[in-house]
Amino acid sequence: MKYIKQLSLVALLGVMVMGCESPLAEEKLDEFNLEQGGYMRIVTPFPVNNATFNVSKANLGGTKLELVHEAVTPSKGANFAQYELVIRFVDATPANGTNNVADKAFRTIAASTFSADPVTGYPRATMTITGQEALTAVGLTADQISAGDRFEFRGTMKLTDGRAFNALNTGANITGGPFYSSPFFYRINVAE
Repeated sequence: MKYIKQLSLVALLGVMVMGCESPLAEEKLDEFNLEQGGYMRIVTPFPVNNATFNVSKANLGGTKLELVHEAVTPSKGANFAQYELVIRFVDATPANGTNNVADKAFRTIAASTFSADPVTGYPRATMTITGQEALTAVGLTADQISAGDRFEFRGTMKLTDGRAFNALNTGANITGGPFYSSPFFYRINVAE
């Protein structure tokens, strides 16, 4: 008798569960119509980190930041318009006075300078910034910088529909994750 009661209870619960409908059953996720943006993947060097790029104070024109970017969008970069960079200088050795320089427009790289990679199909380009270019952009002289200081660049990817993506409106998985490798931020450390 006890067995029949337990079996009846299990059967009743089974009928109740199978008879219930989920309130989300009719609301399917349409992943193809979700709004999607883009990001600038760093292909080389990989992985990139804050200590990757250094310039020599003694050879500002001959030392540089150099990396290969890939413009990633759902349309294989067809809606990529340009990549804008701003620069600032951080004086981490204020023995010569504080020479910090706030954000200044540095460079706009047009999509037309990128070319489709034969393997991935995404547009790629090499970005090079010498120490002298960075120094000139912030309006300082070599006497005003020291080993330990740094130039910082922040990028903004612009799409043809006017949307823009950078470190401020992009998730941590993209900016900090090794798969996406898209920090939208680059640092050049000054060395001797």
